[in-house]
Amino acid sequence: MRKLVLGITIFFTTLSVVFAFLPLGTLALIPVGIALVFGFLALKKSDTSQVKWVKVLLIITTLSLVFVLGKEVFTQDEVEVDQQFETQKAESKNEAQKELEDLE
Repeated sequence: MRKLVLGITIFFTTLSVVFAFLPLGTLALIPVGIALVFGFLALKKSDTSQVKWVKVLLIITTLSLVFVLGKEVFTQDEVEVDQQFETQKAESKNEAQKELEDLE
């Protein structure tokens, strides 16, 4: 049972590190949460001599959690107005109106 829980923890810890660097937003919290739950289960099932790898996995998962939360809090999505596009749009509208006036 311990090996199964440890294997699931390793898989979801790896997945949480990968998701932390991809631009997935809060979707990366799902593998982090699963890795933390199974990490604590593995910690509970392990003997004192087997705890070292589980603690390393929990530290990596916690760092992924901090990274995802920090990226979500400190990254601001801003939409800037493209002035060049707006001027081209206005110019093309004026040209279209002139063409219509010429046709009449």
